[in-house]
Amino acid sequence: MADGKQEQTDYSAWSNSSLIARITELERQLHSQTTEFKAPTENSSQTPHYPHAPISTDVHEPDIPHPETSKSSKKRPLSPPEGDITHTRAPSRALKADRNFDPSKYSTRYIALKFAYLGQRYNGLEHTNGNVTPLPTIEEVMWKALRRTRLIFPETTDGNEPDDVEPRAVRPYHLYWDGCDYSKAGRTDRGVSAFGQVIGLRVRSSRPKPKPSAEGDALQGDAMQIDLGSGGKQWDDIADETNYVQVLNRVLPEDIRVLAWCPNPPEGFNARFSCRERQYRYFFTNPAFSPTPGAPGFENRAQNGKGPRAEYREGWLDIEAMREAAKHFEGTHDFRNFCKLDTSKQIENFERVIFHSDIEVVNPKTNPVGYVGQPGFQAKEDSAPEADLTPPSTTSQNTPLVYSFTLHGSAFLWHQVRHMVAILFLVGQGLESPSIVPELLDIAKNPRKPTYEMADDAPLVLWDCIFPDENSGNRVDAMDWIYAGDTRGNNNTTAKGDSKFGMRGAVDRLWSVWRQRKIDEILAGALLDLTVSQGDQSAAQNTGGESLNHGVSKKSIKGAKIWVGGNETRPHGKYVPVNEKGKMDTVEVQNARGLVSKQRKLANKEEAAAKLAQV
Repeated sequence: MADGKQEQTDYSAWSNSSLIARITELERQLHSQTTEFKAPTENSSQTPHYPHAPISTDVHEPDIPHPETSKSSKKRPLSPPEGDITHTRAPSRALKADRNFDPSKYSTRYIALKFAYLGQRYNGLEHTNGNVTPLPTIEEVMWKALRRTRLIFPETTDGNEPDDVEPRAVRPYHLYWDGCDYSKAGRTDRGVSAFGQVIGLRVRSSRPKPKPSAEGDALQGDAMQIDLGSGGKQWDDIADETNYVQVLNRVLPEDIRVLAWCPNPPEGFNARFSCRERQYRYFFTNPAFSPTPGAPGFENRAQNGKGPRAEYREGWLDIEAMREAAKHFEGTHDFRNFCKLDTSKQIENFERVIFHSDIEVVNPKTNPVGYVGQPGFQAKEDSAPEADLTPPSTTSQNTPLVYSFTLHGSAFLWHQVRHMVAILFLVGQGLESPSIVPELLDIAKNPRKPTYEMADDAPLVLWDCIFPDENSGNRVDAMDWIYAGDTRGNNNTTAKGDSKFGMRGAVDRLWSVWRQRKIDEILAGALLDLTVSQGDQSAAQNTGGESLNHGVSKKSIKGAKIWVGGNETRPHGKYVPVNEKGKMDTVEVQNARGLVSKQRKLANKEEAAAKLAQV
């Protein structure tokens, strides 16, 4: 090497056999070097392998040791699921290899989880194996999070379970909960949100398993018992346990948050059957839609025979009339005219108990994010809270207010709340009298449901699920919930802080979700104000000097706006009252027809199976 560089071999004169031999030798050397520097995996052939659930290294899991010896603080950020509008997707990187995991080395415990979700991006809560849904269900996302964090170990697997490796495809998925003692409190439909959904299930615990005795036999007695030995630390059932809230929230999308867990549900607890009260809130604005400007806003364009609109301009709702109608729901009633019938379940009892039904204003001085005005969150340490927190009245307000139809009941039928609020909206628009509610509740007078449209799904929230003490005689929730950030469960925290106010905690994540939507609201509202202020203003200034029912063109009389809770109104001609609309068949007739259809499908299925067996 006269010039300091290695002399290159001239292969041009080599024969084919010599070249092949040289290539073979180079491949052998490369393989030898790769094997030398590759980290060995101990007992890889003896530990069961569970596919489709790669665990995130960004989850605080002190009881599952990582095989890596590096102490690097840099961790790969979790990428959001497909279509998640609340995240910015991280750069694509190769996934780490799935680690072997043996669930038999860990104890389990039965707990309850309380969680919340914004339902617009999901196909409802419940997942049905074999069904194809365009959007993921809440159960699908929760199941993936529980599997990813190694908290559940279903006994059944068939390769059709969802995973986090590939983007979600529109195909049938199977979720298995066997061995998990799984139950859920409420079933929300597509687009519906929940702030107090509850599930019960058996999960992995950090509690040490009993140590074998000197003879090699397992400890006798309680399977969850610990042999602490002399001087051993007493196990704390909450503080020493896995921080389930923090672990799950690290892998869930931002619009699904675990709020609390209950370490010791009552004996025989079932999230569905132990729930004695479900609380719903349906949010809406007043005005419900942009008010019709000028004199036409007070015309009775629905032509429902009740004369001019008595008090409120088209677009504004009569809140007091809605309150009067809502109070008729309280008590025990047959709600067959306020639900959608599922003939596959052959329901015959439609009586439900409503504890509370009212129209409540959402105070703009304390909602949303009113906590920032409380001590400890105010801009200055010596800031005084606002003295007057009284919300403005409906008649004096100059800006839109948000209201909620608040409903507490023992249980609810399919789409019951959305049917109830749809009737209230017709009352608020002056199209129906508050007396329409007791009329529809009178099954002797109205045994067949009128074909009216139910309200939109997006504003509906399952607000809370209540599990009272059966011996107390009251309806107060008796579950011992450990909420995010509670001091009782703060032993298993990370350097980023607790699971509530720490970095990437529940509050941090939900603030980013709220702020994005708040900016969208501000921009859309500013654009709306700008559009109204531009150009000719004569339509809004036309108050009319003559009777509202005279001197108006036929074209302007047509096109009454009917609103049923969505983002848009629907044009109607002459309004047809609910009691004059077409009627559905009675429940008995519909159930009989559904039973025949179900039996026919079952017979066809059995016939197809018999033919297949003969082949």
